[in-house]
Amino acid sequence: MKIICQNKKAYADYHIEETIEAGIVLTGTEVKSLREGKANLKDSYVIIKDGEAWLLNCHISPYSHGNIYNHDPLRTRKLLLHKKEIERLSGKVQRQGYTLIPLKLYFKGPYVKVEIALAKGRKKYEKRDIIKKKEAQREIERAIKNK
Repeated sequence: MKIICQNKKAYADYHIEETIEAGIVLTGTEVKSLREGKANLKDSYVIIKDGEAWLLNCHISPYSHGNIYNHDPLRTRKLLLHKKEIERLSGKVQRQGYTLIPLKLYFKGPYVKVEIALAKGRKKYEKRDIIKKKEAQREIERAIKNK
């Protein structure tokens, strides 16, 4: 499994409830660009529309050796999930405060996969509490290490 890109900020901004692996429909130049590692998941999200899952705002840079048939970097891409998974996720997303966000984009064999997460947004004060706890834990570990 070769990771192309990760959405590290998602772990700070959201509480992750569960993760799911999904396939993604891509064009040839998009795959070639991903092999070069040129993708960004920042500010991207997943919506469910008409029984299909769609990835929005995922930036895949145009292929460097592409021609006039190069792809649009911010186009909407279809995610490949089973119908029951989509129905289950859409039921959970309709609850207040939940959203679907992509966490990772990676190669699994010859295929490109997206790890999406059912997440609930965090408040500012929750983020601050988490940072304080992490810092306190680091200080404890340093004290134990130095003893």
